[in-house]
Amino acid sequence: MTMTTAEADKILSVNFAPWVLDLGLTVEAVGEDRAVLRLPWSDRLAREGGGLSGQALMAAADTATVIAVSAARGGFVPMTTVQQSTSFQRAVAGADVLIEAVLTKLGRRMAFADVTLSDATSGALAARANTVYAILG
Repeated sequence: MTMTTAEADKILSVNFAPWVLDLGLTVEAVGEDRAVLRLPWSDRLAREGGGLSGQALMAAADTATVIAVSAARGGFVPMTTVQQSTSFQRAVAGADVLIEAVLTKLGRRMAFADVTLSDATSGALAARANTVYAILG
């Protein structure tokens, strides 16, 4: 049974630190091996020059991976980031960002994902990330 976006939003609201919740992330879609989140534009997250900060994008990619793993496992289990590598390709200014985390391998103790971050208005690719998680529970 596929997790609903409401169930995924609840995982987000219950299991993440307040500063992550302050990003305003919402779950747009979940599937058996993926999750799509929306990071709403905020001047508070912009760096000098008006582009969305890399730190906010990296936190969003990290969070999307947790939701994708949770969806694949049928619910939240404790996990932790082992590695994240992010390549930034273009700045996003004045637009929301869609973050899609797709699991490439899900084992009993490790999960691997490819994450794309795109300007929600233009569809232009802003960044790519690869994440590795240790599943603790």
